Amino acid sequence: MPRTPRSAHPAGMAYAAGRGARLIGAARVGLAGLSCLSATLLPLHAAAITPLSPIADAAAIPQPTPRDTPYPGTLTVAVDATDLDHRVLRVLQTVPVAQPGRLTLLYPRWLPGTHGPYGDVDRLAGLQVRAGERSLAWQRDLVDPFAFHIDVPAGVSSLSLSYEHLTPVERGQGRVSMTRALLGVQWNQTVLYPAGHYASAIRVEASVRLPGGWQQASALRAADGQVAQAGADGWVRFAPVSLETLVDSPLFAGPNVKRIELDPPGTPRPVALNLLADEAAQLEASPEQIDAHKALVQQADKLYGSRPWRHYDFLLALSNSFGGIGLEHHESSENGVRSNYFKDWDKAIRARGLLPHEYTHAWNGKFRRPADLWTPQYNVPMRNPLLWVYEGMTQYWGQVLTARSGLATPEQARDALAHLAASLDARSGRAWRNLQDTTTEGTLASQRDKIWRDWQRSADYYDEAVLIWLDADTLIREKSGNTRSLDDFARAFFGPAMPTHADGSPRALTYTFDEVVKTLNNVQPHDWAGFLRERLDRTGPGAPLDGLTRAGWKLGWSDKESDFARQQEGRSGPTGRERPDDFSFSLGLQIASDGEFDQVLWNSPAFQAGAATGQKVVAVNMQVYKPERLAAAITANQGGRAPIELLVKDGDVYKQLRIDWRGGLRYPRLERVDGAPDRLSAIWSAR
Repeated sequence: MPRTPRSAHPAGMAYAAGRGARLIGAARVGLAGLSCLSATLLPLHAAAITPLSPIADAAAIPQPTPRDTPYPGTLTVAVDATDLDHRVLRVLQTVPVAQPGRLTLLYPRWLPGTHGPYGDVDRLAGLQVRAGERSLAWQRDLVDPFAFHIDVPAGVSSLSLSYEHLTPVERGQGRVSMTRALLGVQWNQTVLYPAGHYASAIRVEASVRLPGGWQQASALRAADGQVAQAGADGWVRFAPVSLETLVDSPLFAGPNVKRIELDPPGTPRPVALNLLADEAAQLEASPEQIDAHKALVQQADKLYGSRPWRHYDFLLALSNSFGGIGLEHHESSENGVRSNYFKDWDKAIRARGLLPHEYTHAWNGKFRRPADLWTPQYNVPMRNPLLWVYEGMTQYWGQVLTARSGLATPEQARDALAHLAASLDARSGRAWRNLQDTTTEGTLASQRDKIWRDWQRSADYYDEAVLIWLDADTLIREKSGNTRSLDDFARAFFGPAMPTHADGSPRALTYTFDEVVKTLNNVQPHDWAGFLRERLDRTGPGAPLDGLTRAGWKLGWSDKESDFARQQEGRSGPTGRERPDDFSFSLGLQIASDGEFDQVLWNSPAFQAGAATGQKVVAVNMQVYKPERLAAAITANQGGRAPIELLVKDGDVYKQLRIDWRGGLRYPRLERVDGAPDRLSAIWSAR
């Protein structure tokens, strides 16, 4: 899933007096090629070394085309993650070189799972390059700021690099990935790699130094194949892997860690749940809660019929300070939820769909991947036309597995689907922007927090594709007399044996639109190309709700919010505040706890009255604003006798908004279609 947008961090870190000593310690971690670097890691003095002449015209330097040929030697990367005061990752790296001349090093820009150019090169600081005791000049490419050019002198066989990755120290700077109790290391943020080779053809030996008493969890393993543990010096050392595997294998770490095996002992390709939390007590889960996570693994086995990995590690952080995340990897996933995930099990409903979604990505997105989303390395642009399969079908199966595993009750699942369907059905931007065009959001590097999100549309290929795949599932069931379903597609499409690289690591098997259509036709003959294109390319009002009707349900309305909507964890509007009061389906407003309009729906009653995001409601009908007062005013005007008047502060100006909405409070719910078979319950039933 795409990550939360962040603001740029104004990097500008100078070498501190103690930095050389810390990095000399890093040079003793025992990685091949680092033992000779202690002399090169002393603090720099301007008069001590004469650097090479700067590269004259970096803009004119072409980058070599990536080739599927092994890079000579093994890179090493050592990350010191002990500076919890400043939340800085200090990196020491070695890069073997086979010959003198121009070397281009790349910082990853196009990141798997984010579907766009979201690399954080602006957070790389303090870069120094050395060959033995000699300091070498580097120059950033003037066209591509993610490329660094170095002239390697004759007789040099290895370069040493040192730099910092500056992680956010507060939420306004981006997703917090380093706190006093939790750490997340994404290796793409801590590595520069040589241009001209596939990521799968570059070998890297990685290590990380953790604070005392901390443990790590990741899909990476030690040289003996076991889960890597910190040595007496605090360093965790991993077996050499390809750059592709390294970037696809982030780690979480902290002092409060619990590993739960979700399979019986001896199960091939095992799955584990790694829990990390701010406090040890937050790791405690009931047997029933753990059983639901075990059932997720079992139900996925029955759906897909394969396990396309060597082992799989859920990384689940329970924290109110560590940044929330949901990001897929082939043999693991990064997941961040609130600290009350287990404690308030009946309230934190929304968060329980996160693991099923990211787990499904191991099949759809990592093992099977759209051909346009496969790239040989991380500085070749991605293309996203099939995100409605990559993310949209994953969203569908994630919801199905959430219900089948018991992570959500049928009632909770229906409430969630009702809210999704109602929101999309009312999406005003459907008038001008089709669903296919929303798959460009990643390559646009588009902010999630848009001014008029429902008019502009955003990553609707997630949720609207749920309705499309429900439509396809119920159509297959109807046409086949309920003898076949989209489950048959899943087993056929995601069930083939996993291809591997020479080292045994997973390799992607790509797919195209035509292959999706062909597999659907093999399950149930139909004009699937026309079916899909009509739903992807059309503009105009109304979400694709045929599948909901064919499933035996319809969208209805209540004057009371569902438990899902009222208690969903982390609900927030564009300003990022938690759980705004939701009057979306009546006035077209979401209002934060301080009265500020988090969202105003385009052309809604509130919009037509002059409301806009950022304004702040002060009073309802000349009484101090409270959500219950606004709800009562909405109810009172159902007969049109008491129009709603809001006193609003807009900057330094106060103004009165008069909203004559007569439809009362409206919250979505699903209602049974009389006489229709309940295919929705059949889809969600455990196998």
